[in-house]
Amino acid sequence: MADAPLPDGTYDAIVVEARDRPDGGTAIELTILSGPQKGQVLELQGQARGDAIDLLGVPATVTVVDGRPRVRLEP
Repeated sequence: MADAPLPDGTYDAIVVEARDRPDGGTAIELTILSGPQKGQVLELQGQARGDAIDLLGVPATVTVVDGRPRVRLEP
């Protein structure tokens, strides 16, 4: 996982791990694909569409504002 939070900005990423949580949510791990944070892995939890296994390899955009990341998964 990331040792330090990502600086505010927008990052291209890809889902490298996804699993269902007992509370009905989904945990995903994303790898940043470019820039100084390239290769950094971060884990986020929330609600995701469909089965977790279907998220593997899905491209994503991570937007960090005020230290808080948001993820948009590509269709």
